Amino acid sequence: MTDFKDKVIVITGGAQGIGKCIADEFKKAGAHVCIIDKQEGEHFVGDISSKDVLEAFANTIIEKYGKVDCIINNALPVMRGIDDCTYEEFQYALSVGVTAPFYLVKLLKEHLTPGASIVNISSSRDRMSMPQTESYTAAKGGIASLTHALAISLAGKARVNSISPGWIDTTFDEQTNSYTTLYEGADAIQQPAGRVGNPHDIANMVLFLCSEKAGFITGENICIDGGMTKQMIYHGDNGWIYEP
Repeated sequence: MTDFKDKVIVITGGAQGIGKCIADEFKKAGAHVCIIDKQEGEHFVGDISSKDVLEAFANTIIEKYGKVDCIINNALPVMRGIDDCTYEEFQYALSVGVTAPFYLVKLLKEHLTPGASIVNISSSRDRMSMPQTESYTAAKGGIASLTHALAISLAGKARVNSISPGWIDTTFDEQTNSYTTLYEGADAIQQPAGRVGNPHDIANMVLFLCSEKAGFITGENICIDGGMTKQMIYHGDNGWIYEP
């Protein structure tokens, strides 16, 4: 898609799911990818809710490469609702979803290269909700707002954008171009695009936003949800019935 040869890309939560897909695509494009994740592996292993862990991760990157071209804040906050979410769980969600992205950018901002790009992964839940999702939704709303604040503060130093994925099935198999689950009927057609999303739908946009082709885009939130949040739904329309 774009040549990222020898670019240094930092990705949180990059060991699985959307984050891994993003990391893999950058690697294919020739980049040096620095991943932090709680999951064990050959990447930097650690919990980004910890200030000490973030500082150690940032120091490792700076010592090894001395520069950063792109930061992808992707790590997943916990999802708990108002009925069962504890104070500590809510704070943890905000630490992972908002504080860590802010602090990681702060730690690395003096090492950003000219034309650097930051992409924050929010969620379509930053604008719509299901019951019992307060911790996750608050974190995703926070990072969406953090995006435009950073875009202004870092003007001339880095472009900052966010992506809000909708329903993304991370079990998608790139080799067979298929999902583990067969999505039919409402599961598929409730998205105007007619299908559930897959991690490449997000990774492709991340690479675009990090490329020179997106050089005039900053402070934006791009929702990639197959059009689901744009579709108005009323009782009795398209076979949908509200039964409280």
